[in-house]
Amino acid sequence: MATVTTPVGQDQPSTADRPPVVFDLSQPPVIEGFNPLPRAREENFKDKFIRKTKENPFVPIGCLGTAGALIYGLGAFRRGKTRQSQLLMRARIFAQGFTVVAIIVGVAATALKPKQ
Repeated sequence: MATVTTPVGQDQPSTADRPPVVFDLSQPPVIEGFNPLPRAREENFKDKFIRKTKENPFVPIGCLGTAGALIYGLGAFRRGKTRQSQLLMRARIFAQGFTVVAIIVGVAATALKPKQ
């Protein structure tokens, strides 16, 4: 009852038998039956920020209001003006809520806008 054993890996072709795979990272991959759309112009941070601000100007206004109330509130807290600090923290929460609502309205308006 002798059994024949084969060394591990002999059933598969060795790596020396396969040709090396060369990837050209400067070109997109070629996929049969797929035609990608041409890329839009690359947009830097400044251009994108200006475009998004024009689309929904209330979001940056709310962010600035939130940051302003936070900074002034922390300053008042540091000076020991607890009443003013509490009022400014409440203003910060209001500004945050305003910003969240502005984001939601902006997303809804973008979703409902007809595609060009």
